[in-house]
Amino acid sequence: MVAENIDDVVDGLAEIVREAVRTGDRIGYFAALYRQVTVEVRKTIHEDLFDDGPRMDRFDTHFGNRYFEAYDAWRRDRSGPRCWRETFGLLDDADTVIVQHLLLGVNAHINLDLAVAAARTGPGADIHGLRRDFLLINDILARVVLAVQDSVDALSPLLSLLDKVGGRTDEQILDFSIRQSREEAWYNAVLLAGQSEREREATLERLDIRAAVLARLIARPTGIVRPALELIRRTESGDVPTVITHLDRAMERSST
Repeated sequence: MVAENIDDVVDGLAEIVREAVRTGDRIGYFAALYRQVTVEVRKTIHEDLFDDGPRMDRFDTHFGNRYFEAYDAWRRDRSGPRCWRETFGLLDDADTVIVQHLLLGVNAHINLDLAVAAARTGPGADIHGLRRDFLLINDILARVVLAVQDSVDALSPLLSLLDKVGGRTDEQILDFSIRQSREEAWYNAVLLAGQSEREREATLERLDIRAAVLARLIARPTGIVRPALELIRRTESGDVPTVITHLDRAMERSST
């Protein structure tokens, strides 16, 4: 699928979520999170809170198409960027817990795709004009992540074990990862925006390899995190359609 605007991105993600609910496919976990973020970005555009709403529509469309391209490549012949292959390759792994699936999607989409989308939206020196709107999305993400984290807590009652073994609260797990990754993505976006085509190819190769390594660390952590994740897995919901639906309605519940 190819999106022409942010409405198409929302519709495309909604279709992936619906199909995932129907088939019990864990690909719907991250798609549900991503759909809600995109809906909130669209709302912010309509409320004229960005410096340049039409530019942010283009930005979000580029960003969404990166995900759709990876999704289509995986569905077609298990191809696509390394980091997305690592992410999609774990969809059938029942040992991977809900929060890991979310973090795997966040890792691939932000540590690789976000910089590409930003550089395409603001090539050359134009990238610097995108900075304020880019940062504003952090506030949008924080709202959505808080709501989704509440859903994950309800579905995965022992997730708080990661407080003790990971050194941060369960509410911070997703938010921390996203904010840290977005800062690095901005640096890489500025880099890509000023590079030649050959230089961009080398940078994208480096970013993809790094994100793929991070995906393996998320999927198979070492040390005391591993037994904690095993306990989490045993107690969290294994009903994939129900989990997707619960995640996809997180923002609705938070506004009531």
